[in-house]
Parts: sequence; structure tokens; C-alpha cells
Amino acid sequence: MAARRSSRLSSLLLHTALPSRPAWQRTLSARGFATAINNKLDNVYDMVIVGGGIAGTALACSLATNPSMKDYRIALIEAMDLSNTNNWAPATGRYSNRVVSLTPASMQFFQKIGVADELYRDRIQPYNCMKVSDGVTNASIEFDTNLLSTSTNPDDLPIAYMIENVHLQHSILKTLQTSQGKGATVDIMQKARVASIRMQERDMKESEDTLDLSDWPIIEMEDGKALQARLLVGADGVNSPVRSFAKIESLGWDYNMHGVVATFKTDPSRKNDTAYQRFLPTGPIAMLPVRLGDGHASMVWSMPPDMAQKVKKIPAQAFCTLVNSAFRLSMEDLDYLRSKIDPTTFEPLCDFDSEYNWRQGVAKHGLGDMELMERELAFPPIVESVDETSRASFPLRMRNSQQYFADRVVLVGDAAHTVHPLAGQGLNQGILDVACLSDILQRGASEGMDIGNLHLLREYASVRYLRNLLMISACDKLHRLYTTDFAPITWIRSLGLSSVNQLDFVKAEIMKYAMGIEQ
Repeated sequence: MAARRSSRLSSLLLHTALPSRPAWQRTLSARGFATAINNKLDNVYDMVIVGGGIAGTALACSLATNPSMKDYRIALIEAMDLSNTNNWAPATGRYSNRVVSLTPASMQFFQKIGVADELYRDRIQPYNCMKVSDGVTNASIEFDTNLLSTSTNPDDLPIAYMIENVHLQHSILKTLQTSQGKGATVDIMQKARVASIRMQERDMKESEDTLDLSDWPIIEMEDGKALQARLLVGADGVNSPVRSFAKIESLGWDYNMHGVVATFKTDPSRKNDTAYQRFLPTGPIAMLPVRLGDGHASMVWSMPPDMAQKVKKIPAQAFCTLVNSAFRLSMEDLDYLRSKIDPTTFEPLCDFDSEYNWRQGVAKHGLGDMELMERELAFPPIVESVDETSRASFPLRMRNSQQYFADRVVLVGDAAHTVHPLAGQGLNQGILDVACLSDILQRGASEGMDIGNLHLLREYASVRYLRNLLMISACDKLHRLYTTDFAPITWIRSLGLSSVNQLDFVKAEIMKYAMGIEQ
């Protein structure tokens, strides 16, 4: 125990800024300094990360695996129990409804910090093609990585990798535990809730010899423990207590929409290696391949809250038919089926399968074999069944913090920004926040800088703020453009979609930006 305290003391002596008076005016007593540190040693950290989701654990992992920060003390605080994530193991034919479309840029970050080595490769589904269509006009656009030159994409990277959130976080925690075994000091405090965050007034009676930590935030826990941090990181979600403590305003609005998610078993006769998205007036629906070999797919469907309530609770077979209809039927036909859901019992008021099959027969009437094949390939594989435990929904919001940092405080992920899920960029933006902040802090540490220094944090914000704002703005405008069936707007967007589909170089640039590999 003494050896451990000595190691911690050495670390803090090495990294802690001395009192603010000029060096030639100071007569710092090493004994007084050491005594001040030892009095509060167990509760003083170089960094406290509030939020143990993917962004928070990834940041802790990135710092713990870097030699330049091996002596830094890091605390990771998570209100939930992480034991299920720690003990997670893949189960054949069972997939979580919470999945992420991980871009190549995000995957490269996880390769860099060693997390990729812990991933189960047979639980990762890359895809190279994405088909997007307008549900009102049927205009469409197709993105394929074959459009990228070998110089732009020398590693033949896919558009994205589908992976379950729990799988990704499990691998992050395993990598973090390995780093702890190699000497990294990261204290993971799970089932630990933050009661308040405050600053400490300096005791004017304190000797000038002692260490002044009055500008270090104090994180008070519900169990009575209080931690003090050189740098406080908010990775604690859209309602971030860290952001509130720093008095940083979050700007944006709620969409009054919910995203309904589910995991499906699809037609095994169809190759399941393409992502599909259809923009409907009520909100976009996307189908993404989860696992190629056994034909599983994940869905997210944006819709008003009252509609989400019905869709979540209708019987399983009717739900599957409704999802197939959302990709294949006209808006009038889809509206008809939705109107035939009892608002009280949520039971179908007609035979969904019969109605769907009849309407499909009408749409296919007179088409030749080749036309039928082309038509079918424009849609995702037929949904055959749904994992009943996977149906859920979440509210959709758009937020961006007024700034990403304050004195000794920095925000990442949803604490800094949230985005509409239609482009699958929300978590990726958070991961890129973490990658950027981690690089800047590691460089600052290697140069002997105070990692809570405003200049370092300002550099992080200058890199990430504009890029996140551009992505948030683009997704918001797409949402507004496509959630209308006003004729002049539908005509303009249809013309634009069809025109861009003919311009391979434009599609290539859009893909590079979305993949995070633009030059």
C-alpha cells in the first residue's frame, strides 16, 4: 500500500502545476507539498471521466494504452452496472437491437488503441453498398465503394462496419483491463452516481508552501466520496451534469419523433450485404445488415411518438409485414395499413398479409422476369421474423453545445452534441471527439503541459466543433427536406437525387466524408 501511495505521489508531483507565483518568488517546501498531497491522495486524479458509455470508456482506454500517460491517474464514473457488458459473450442467432454503423475512421481509431484485436470478427458485418430512395417519388441513389479510386481507398475499406454496441464496449473494457494489468492507473467506479460538482474555495490560512487545488473541480458522489480532478471530462450524455456544472448551454430542439429499433431474421435466399434507406413523409426507415451468414438485419424507423407506440405493440407478424410494406408499398398503401391498427388493443383491423400480397401483386403485374429481379434488388431482403425482445424506441433530438470546454472541463460525445440518426453518424462523431481529445492530451503530456490547460482544450474544440456542426446541420436539413410531401419540394428533391446519382465523382466525395477518409 505504501509503495502504491508513493507511486501516486510521484505521479502528482510530476504532473501538478505549482502555485501561481513566479518561480523566483517561491520557496516551496517539498515536505509541505508532499504532506498536502498525501492528505487527499486517494481522491485526487489527473482526470475524472463522468460517463462509462462507449465514448467515456474509449477515452479512458486510449489514454491508458499510451506510454506518455501511464503515470496519470484516471477515474471513470458510471452510474450503471457494467458487469453484464464485462461478461458479455456472443450467442449464435441472437443480436442486440442497439447497433452502430462504425465508419472506417472510427475503426482505425480502435485498431490504433488495440480494441480491434478484442473484437469477434464473425460478429462484425462490413458493407460496401448503400441504396437510398424517396418514398414519395421513388427517386433513388446508390453508393458503392467501387466508385472510390485505389489511391483514395487503398485498403479497400467498406462504407461502414455494423457492430453491436455491447460487443464494442465489451472489447473496450477488455482492452482497458489489459492496460490496468500492465500498470495503467484507471479506477473504474461503476454503480456510482454523481451527487454534485463544485469548486473549492482556497483556504486563505493555508501556507503558500502547500499545493493549491482550488481551481480543480470536486465531484461529490452519492456515497459521500469526493474526487478532485485536474481535468473533468463530460461523457455523460445529452442531459450532462458536467455540462451544467460548467454553465455551458446546449442549443437545439426535440424533433417530436421517435426512432423505433428492432432486429430481424431475413430471407436467407437473398444476399444480406447492403444497407437500405427509404425516406417517408413520416420519417426515414433504414435496414442494415447485422450478420451476413445467418441473414440478420437491424432496423431504425423514425416516426411520430403516437405512431411509434402502435408500431412497437402490434403483433409480431403484422409488424414484419408493416416493415416490408414501408420499403415496398406506395405511401397511400402504407397509410392504409397503419390506419388499420386498433388504437386501444394495437391489433390489426384487417389481414395485413393479404392486403400486402394483393398490393404487391398489383405493383408487379405485367413485369418480366428481369424487371421483377431488378425491382426486388432495389429493396432489402424480405423480413421473415422479429426478435420480440428487440423492439424499442428512443426520442430524436438535435443538440450542439455552445462550446466544448471550460476551465478544467471538456465535453465529448452526446454531452457535447446529438444528431438525427438518419446518417448513422452520432456515435461516430463521439468516437472522433475522443480520438482528437486523446491525441491532444497525449501530446500535451509528452511536452510536460498541464492537461487541464485551456490552450489544449481550445485546440480540441477548434478541431471538432466545426466538423460536428456541419454534420448536425446536414442531418437536420435532410430530415426537414424529406419529411414532407409538398409537391414542389418533392419534385426538387427528386430531381436532385436523380441528378446526383448520375455523378459518380460527387457520390465518391459524399462517401469519403461519411467514411471519414477525406483528404
